[in-house]
Amino acid sequence: MAWIFSLSAECGAQQAAAEQFSHHFDQVSWVLDHGSQSQCRVGIFQDIEDNWWCRVSSSSISEIGIDTPESAYLMTELGILLYEHLQSAPTFRYALVGVEVDEFRTYSELLEESSTLAFPGLVLAQTIWQAIGSSPSFRLFSPGYVWQPYEGEVYKPLIVSSDLKSKLNAFLGM
Repeated sequence: MAWIFSLSAECGAQQAAAEQFSHHFDQVSWVLDHGSQSQCRVGIFQDIEDNWWCRVSSSSISEIGIDTPESAYLMTELGILLYEHLQSAPTFRYALVGVEVDEFRTYSELLEESSTLAFPGLVLAQTIWQAIGSSPSFRLFSPGYVWQPYEGEVYKPLIVSSDLKSKLNAFLGM
């Protein structure tokens, strides 16, 4: 199973909005700290509520998730670059960078869970932020948008290493 690191943005009910958003990222490239080049790949799709999403992923990222401290660093660097480019993107309703963030919440789920939203890196259109109660945990992101600041990606050795999991289970007497 692939574990895709991406920027996923929900653009509303109009396919044209998702297409405009995708054009903003299509073929954008950066040179990363370690010298490799990363190029954006984009795709659009509809969710179960018929709203349109755009997924922006990178050509230089593994699809096995965060399996080393180096992959966490690389994904965090790309996350910062994606958020920076997002600041000038065409309109969208909400967006998030991370591993497996496609359809992380449908629009109705986002509105229903508004009191418990705790997604570092979540960017909301100000109209949605106001509709869900203007939580003070959000800060200005760009004109018309607020966010919960991005905290980067984290390497968790117990999740990726079966040897370490076995040692912990033995210690716990499982």
